[in-house]
Formats: sequence, structure tokens, C-alpha cells
Amino acid sequence: MKKILITGCSGQLGRALNREYEGEQVQIVNTDVPQLDLTDMDAVLRLVRAERPDVIMNCGAMTAVDLCESESDKAFCINAVGPRNLAIASRETGAKLFQISTDYVFSGDTDTPYTETDRPNPLNVYGSTKLAGEQFVKDFAERYFIIRTAWLYGEGKNFVGTMLRLSETNDMVRVVGDQVGTPTSAAQLAKMMHRLEPTENYGVFHGTCEGQCSWAEFAAEIFRQAGKMTKVENITTREFGAAAKRPAYSVLDNRMLRLTTDLQMQQWQDALRVYLMGIL
Repeated sequence: MKKILITGCSGQLGRALNREYEGEQVQIVNTDVPQLDLTDMDAVLRLVRAERPDVIMNCGAMTAVDLCESESDKAFCINAVGPRNLAIASRETGAKLFQISTDYVFSGDTDTPYTETDRPNPLNVYGSTKLAGEQFVKDFAERYFIIRTAWLYGEGKNFVGTMLRLSETNDMVRVVGDQVGTPTSAAQLAKMMHRLEPTENYGVFHGTCEGQCSWAEFAAEIFRQAGKMTKVENITTREFGAAAKRPAYSVLDNRMLRLTTDLQMQQWQDALRVYLMGIL
């Protein structure tokens, strides 16, 4: 029976992967921080040697973008050293490795979607550490899928839930309108990973839902689909005043997925509709 080791199993993507594989003849080994410290090389090797998974799906990361600015060493250990350790372990045991990366590896100083071969140039610590993680995987793993995604939401704390919660007590919410990207359903990303997993179609992929919007437009669509009367006031990134710089435009083009597979990601509005139907 195929064995899949999932790190960060309690996060949005980890949970979505568990649901994606339900009912299949697959053994899932779920780990999170209490079971495995990704930054501990010995611990990673010990677990991977003991479990001998066929596939490792690394969903573990430090994703608090602003906190990464003030805790850069911790961010590097989790987002770069962790993938390095898994890459070394995967090479030793022959496991395939999935590494999840981010649109924030790009600077956002363009107005056309980024492809997998565009040159990364991160603006913040989070993006820099995730890019370092990508490079370590390329350096040490033999069979790997690096998947860059964006604006992820699923089971757990996320932008959709925050907006719905705010709509309960606010007639108006202020949301950044000058950052453009693509909201992506964790269920859609898990489906993509599931489809790639048995193949040898290795390399770097972009994996987001189709289309693009600003955070303010995303919030407005959440309220529209959920039947909320809350209005959205657009504000600028400067007005929001976050600690970390964000790319103004970080839309990803799923070019490699489109050219090398028959898998089509949903439009972001359609994926949102499916998600809301499951929680409302």
C-alpha cells in the first residue's frame, strides 16, 4: 500500500489533502510540530527512515508574513532548513517530495501573470525564505514537485472566515485594494497534488485557481455569495500599514500545469462558491 507522509497536517492544505485521499487504498502518516520538528535534521531522518514513505508532502511552513520580518531566523529554519532536511531524507529513501511555495517569491512589479520560468525577486523575509526552501529542494532532492500557490483558504483560519466574521458586526470593512492576486481553494490545490503524485512530471509548477482580483474585490465577492449586506471600502497598502512589503501584482500563470497535464483549476469565484456551500 502506498504511504504518504504529510507534514503540517493540521493546516489548511494538510487537512484538504486528508479529505482528498479519503476512501483510497493509501496509508497517510500525519505529522505536525508535536510529532516532527522539521528544523531538526536528525529527527527528520529518524522519522522518514522509520516510516519509509513513498511520498512526502510538506505543508509545514511559517506563513505569518509580518511576523517573519521580526523573526527572520525562525522563518528561515522552518521555511528553508525544513525543506532542506526533507529533501535530504527523500533522496536517501527514494521518496517523492512535494514542496509548497508561494507567489511572494516575486516582486510584483509587473502587470502580467508570472510563469514558472520568470526570475524570482522577493520583497519580504517570508518570500525570501520560501525561495531558499525551493533552492534547497532543487539542490538535495532527486524527485520533487515545487508548487507555488497564493492566497490559500480552506479549513482553518483564513481571509474568507475573517471577512464572514467581520460581516456579523460591521456594515463596512476596509480592505486593501491595490494588491492583486488569485484566491485559491485548498481543496483545489490538494486535487492538483493528488493528480501529480503518481506521475514523474517533476519540477516547478504554479498552482492557483484561475482569474485574478484584489483583496477588496475578493472580500466583496465573499459577501455577495454569502448574502451579506456588508460593504467594502478600498484602502491602499500604505494605509493598511503592514510590517512586511507585499507584491502589488502576484498573479501566477499555471503554464506548466496547462501544458503538461489535462488538469484545469477552477475559476476563483467558482471555487469560492463550493467552499462557502460547505461552511454556510
